[in-house]
Amino acid sequence: MLILALDVVDHERALKVAKDTAEFVSAIKVNYPLVLTAGVDVISELSEIRPVIADFKIADIPYTSGLIAKIAFEKGVRAVIAHGFVGRDTLEEVRRVASDYDGEVYVVTELSSTGGKEFMSEHALEIAKLAESVGCDGLIAPATRPDRIRAVKSAAPSLKVLCPGVGAQGGSVEDVLKAGADAIIVGRAIYNSPDPKESARRYFEELRSVREKIGRKDGKAN
Repeated sequence: MLILALDVVDHERALKVAKDTAEFVSAIKVNYPLVLTAGVDVISELSEIRPVIADFKIADIPYTSGLIAKIAFEKGVRAVIAHGFVGRDTLEEVRRVASDYDGEVYVVTELSSTGGKEFMSEHALEIAKLAESVGCDGLIAPATRPDRIRAVKSAAPSLKVLCPGVGAQGGSVEDVLKAGADAIIVGRAIYNSPDPKESARRYFEELRSVREKIGRKDGKAN
């Protein structure tokens, strides 16, 4: 499964890239740069094109975290992303809110950047197990470190694993899928390319080719 990380800061450009690539992506991940510049209603517009994952990395006390999740789901997102280091009470509240909207919750184990290794890696497996015990739907693990994908997948085998870091950050589609990832998240390598549609198509085809090569079921945009 290919997920587009739409971290642009222009409303019209965001909608154009989303429409151009919709044939090849299964979901669109939005983060603060787009929402803070285009307004939160852009989520509703994008949701008409493809399911939206709100990557707000929710990380606050349970009450505030629940409010953030509620706003996102009311705008039409399919899923939210929360940090796991905030602990059980916050994850339980975000999961409770998500259940009211038949939504999903994905939990960050560690960031794909170098800094993600400084403090988060030490507790990533604990976070993965916590997310599973709370009843979350999946984990966010770094495509830049396939060994960590294997580790969190082993720690919480019932959860899906989505992996950012393919493309601009250097993650390899083949390495990530071999490590057990269920989806790759690609941003700049698609939306900053001269032809985002063609770039999305190439990643989609590479995903399918690698899945066939390693004997995994092909994922398709839906």
